[in-house]
Amino acid sequence: MDLRKTGLLALIAAVPLVAVLPLPDFWITQLNYIGLYSLTCLGLVLLTGVGGLTSFGQAAFVGIGAYTTAWFTLNMGLSPWLTLFIGLAFTAVSALIVGFITLRMSGHYLPLATIAWGLSLYYLMGNLDALGKYDGLLGIKSLSIAGYDIGQGRGFFVLTWAILIALATALLHLLDSRPGRAIRSLKSGTQMAEAMGISTFRYKVTIFVLAALFASVAGWLLAHFQRTVNPSAFGLKMGIEYLFMTVVGGVGYVWGAVVGAGLIKLMDDQLQVLLPKLIGTSGSYEVIVFGVALVLVLKYLPDGLWSMVEKKLPRGQRAVDWNDAAALPERGKPAHGELVLDVGKIRKQFGGLVAVNDISFQINAGQIVGLIGPNGAGKSTTFNLITGVLTKTSGEVRFRGEAISHLPSREISRKGMARTFQHVKMIPDMTVLENVALGAHTRGSKGVLSAMLSANRGEERRLFKEAQRQLERIGMGEYLHEQAGNLAMGPQRLMEIARALCADPALLLLDEPAAGLRHKEKLALGDVLRQLKSEGMSILLVEHDMDLVMQICDHLVVMEFGTLLTQGTPQQIQQDPKVRAAYLGTEH
Repeated sequence: MDLRKTGLLALIAAVPLVAVLPLPDFWITQLNYIGLYSLTCLGLVLLTGVGGLTSFGQAAFVGIGAYTTAWFTLNMGLSPWLTLFIGLAFTAVSALIVGFITLRMSGHYLPLATIAWGLSLYYLMGNLDALGKYDGLLGIKSLSIAGYDIGQGRGFFVLTWAILIALATALLHLLDSRPGRAIRSLKSGTQMAEAMGISTFRYKVTIFVLAALFASVAGWLLAHFQRTVNPSAFGLKMGIEYLFMTVVGGVGYVWGAVVGAGLIKLMDDQLQVLLPKLIGTSGSYEVIVFGVALVLVLKYLPDGLWSMVEKKLPRGQRAVDWNDAAALPERGKPAHGELVLDVGKIRKQFGGLVAVNDISFQINAGQIVGLIGPNGAGKSTTFNLITGVLTKTSGEVRFRGEAISHLPSREISRKGMARTFQHVKMIPDMTVLENVALGAHTRGSKGVLSAMLSANRGEERRLFKEAQRQLERIGMGEYLHEQAGNLAMGPQRLMEIARALCADPALLLLDEPAAGLRHKEKLALGDVLRQLKSEGMSILLVEHDMDLVMQICDHLVVMEFGTLLTQGTPQQIQQDPKVRAAYLGTEH
């Protein structure tokens, strides 16, 4: 059995065991707080560690969950179990509003915006009479199940840790799924993910809301555990502390949330006792110790404490259980010789610079067209105009008879156009199989909730079967379970092609696939492209290796300084004096 699954089962068994052990009430209380903090940190693992979005506002969402249940139970006499769902609804609406506003920002603007959001809610809580201002709300009832009062001790411990384990397990299921792979792609930038048909903004909002909901559950529990709420527990200081816990534990690991929350909570309590004994005075010196500890962790363990545990665990190999899975549905392919791509006088200006000047060419089904020219000719810009990465100044691109000039790259991908990148874009800590399965994102439909409930296993098997088929199609079947970051450049390039093929494209666009390859790897790449052509694939190739281009292309389009120089068969291009002048600087 996988050691990770064994560890999870051991943790599940440990919860009731701890509850019956004769531990002092102090330690049960400590474990309760660790469980509550871990719930919020779980959301930050998803948001920051996996999605790459830094937020200091999680404490505000804890406050929404806490104040919602406090107000409704005290003023309307509602059941706390009902107020949990009311709080989740309020939190979801709040997170959606904040997310739609702030997640369009990038760089340092996003964390600054979450700081502003956290401060705003903190002062709102502290100034509303209905919420008791800074004194808060008192006299909240403890939770009960079937008449049994859970209280603040062992019963509450079992409930909190049961919820924590359930949500951690759901998060693990999510990350190992189609939407999970899309979420994991966010950290490496939006260009690759959008080219796979992934709406990066939608997934950013999704994980922002999920992280807020995790925090809201923690707030609901906290209110009934402390039986009082006031703004001090939901201010910016706690927002920073939650992020601090997550980073120390391991911001990229689910169980790092528990390690970080446990370590910081225990250190916080112990330092308040030990430091006055050591230095003979009282004060908030623990903050200084925490600051030094954070610097040391960032310096020597940038991936957090749990990364040390993760390195010791053997990397489990995914069981191949999809051999009998049904094949994914395929899109209708164009007939041989049918017009697939029609580029009509596309133009791109950056201010006064004309990067692409009225370029026109066509690609028919089963044809390999090479787009060539000296460095700075505008090839990659043309490539990006076709795939929707850049918007056109003028001109039109038609794909299979449909105008696509107005569409973003993810929608163009959904139409049946797949691409690779000049510089390989992948997720290095995922396996080759998972990276390639990301290319089939648009061919699946199961969402986040299905993934968290593990109700997507059938679709996952079909996606992995397709990924394996494409890897074997290009001769990389033995690399299925290899970590993508361990591959040499040649296999990485081929992996990108397999990922693009997983989208079931009618047109494959390859941006300098031979760059950085050795001679034998280029020969292997040429064999793969010839095989794809023999299977009816249409290919647009941007490439500097003229030997490869002349051997495999049916038609060449030559650019110079953003302008179409000429086009024709490889034989015609080789004999054209204008092409020789462009490449050699002379017609002789």
